[in-house]
Amino acid sequence: MTLETMGQNAKAAACQLLTAGSLKNAALKAIAAFLLENSQTIINANNIDIENGKKAGLTVSLLDRLALSGQRIEEMAEGVLQVSKLPDPIGNILYGGVTDIGLSISKVRVPLGVIGIIYEARPNVTSDAAALCLKAGNAVILRGGKEAINSNKAIADIMRDAIESAGLDRNCIQLIEDISRESAKELMEMTEYLDVLIPRGGAGLIQTVVQNAKVPVIETGVGNCHVFVDESADINMAADIIYNAKTSRPSVCNAIETILIHKNISKESLPKIKEKLDEKNVVLRGCGRTIEILGNDVILASEEDYFTEFLDYILAVKVVDSLDDAVSHIAKYSSHHSECIVTQSYESAERFTQAVDSAAVYVNASTRFTDGGQFGLGAEIGISTQKLHARGPMGLNELTSFKFVIRGTGQVR
Repeated sequence: MTLETMGQNAKAAACQLLTAGSLKNAALKAIAAFLLENSQTIINANNIDIENGKKAGLTVSLLDRLALSGQRIEEMAEGVLQVSKLPDPIGNILYGGVTDIGLSISKVRVPLGVIGIIYEARPNVTSDAAALCLKAGNAVILRGGKEAINSNKAIADIMRDAIESAGLDRNCIQLIEDISRESAKELMEMTEYLDVLIPRGGAGLIQTVVQNAKVPVIETGVGNCHVFVDESADINMAADIIYNAKTSRPSVCNAIETILIHKNISKESLPKIKEKLDEKNVVLRGCGRTIEILGNDVILASEEDYFTEFLDYILAVKVVDSLDDAVSHIAKYSSHHSECIVTQSYESAERFTQAVDSAAVYVNASTRFTDGGQFGLGAEIGISTQKLHARGPMGLNELTSFKFVIRGTGQVR
């Protein structure tokens, strides 16, 4: 099937979704049930992708992103069910009023229309993205990476069968099976059919889409996240937060990549932090002052290290002179995703949250909470690091637009 035909099918399906009402929840419940019933089919397809990934030399962290198990499929199904339980945003009146000539004007939430999503080696995105788009009344065209093509095909086929069984057009969800660069380029230029394009993946993918797409793009995903240990910090708390934010799942975008340590607490805190990180054999790349404290176990950090989203058991470290130096470092190197300060000072916490310009700013908590589910939004389409339209975890409301509905009694102008 050509992308032109897929675009036409998506437009038709989007029109049906405008009045789908409760059918959307019925379709989502069917998707969850079908995923569970066909979990072995998905796992079999995923095993092919895993074997191909090993042969291609994918890193351990990328293989972790790619891997599906019975538990992860259960989590995918549960995520879809959670979306079905969320309030339907479509038709909500954002505000309204009556003008002095008697026109009743309402601002009403509506779907975006047709959404394109380009993503890499995370097949769970296939169900997460489809579920959110469907609940928000959008048709979706998915284009996953070559590493997960067999998994994605299995999941997409199962979801399409599920929504059709619930009475919706199966073309509400479509997957591009052509994984060539040409198909990605064509998707980025489908201005006649796509209302918005959302890339999910590494910095290379996102920048390629942002720089080349003719369709409007919502920029998501790259997570060069920081923890700043203030001079008043509880050191044990700092070590625990850093350990969790780096090692609980280093391959995700809300994992930290750099820690900044106030110089007045560095000699006491760095050895304790390193001792905790050694439990997971985290490699440290630090500044000169870090090496003076921790010794030759630390690799001298390059300028590039502070810009890098490692997505691995690697962590950049820098000793800074002040809170303001930490804020300046974050402003220069951050991807504006998630940053944290560990402090017992109310004044430091307030200054940090005001001065740091990122989508999520934490005080004394792990950056791993930057997630639609953790924020009470249900599943998410991604973490937006831009400022227009959407910022932070993108749940249902961020996948909608609005229109004005005006009711009159014969007024003319």
